[in-house]
Amino acid sequence: MSDYYSTLAEAARDHLADLIESAEVAFNELNLVVSKDKLLDTCLALRDKDPFACEELIDLTGVDYSEYGDGKWQGQRFAVVYHLLSIKHNHRIRLKVFVDGEPPLVDSVVNIWSSANWYEREAFDLFGIIFEGHPDLRRILTDYGFVGHPFRKDFPLTGNVEMRYDPEKQRVVYQPVSIEPRINQPRVIRDDNRYLGRGEGEEEQSDA
Repeated sequence: MSDYYSTLAEAARDHLADLIESAEVAFNELNLVVSKDKLLDTCLALRDKDPFACEELIDLTGVDYSEYGDGKWQGQRFAVVYHLLSIKHNHRIRLKVFVDGEPPLVDSVVNIWSSANWYEREAFDLFGIIFEGHPDLRRILTDYGFVGHPFRKDFPLTGNVEMRYDPEKQRVVYQPVSIEPRINQPRVIRDDNRYLGRGEGEEEQSDA
């Protein structure tokens, strides 16, 4: 574990004690978890307070935990993860906020980091997460007539609609999918000599 990030985690516990739920070091970065009602205050502190000074939001994404841990996950279904960079201190901070409901709602951070604009649109498009206060929240990767959010774990592999050109209407139209649903079979790992080390496999063959 990096001594620098351990010290930074202690600083987060001291300076953000009333805001964050946890501060841990993982993957050589400081990882913070915050409740959604304290998200904006936490983001402002991470941007403006000197121990952190995260001037840039370099990435934002959604996560669907519905099948996490073989379906044993008991927490809120969705999370939004923010990757922050401090140019001043040359460190990175990962911030996570869990959200639930349908649709899942969380505050937009566009007014704190303008780079969040298209990232939030992408998370809305792919996961269906609504970022309240976003100036122009609309799809960015799929088409306006697309139905559903393709990065959700329960999104069908065939999708919900298909697109075709209608010569009578002289425009593109959407209709329900006409192909048969495809089911992926789970990978099965067999406990036999094909998956043993060379030495173990040779022993089994010699015993036979």
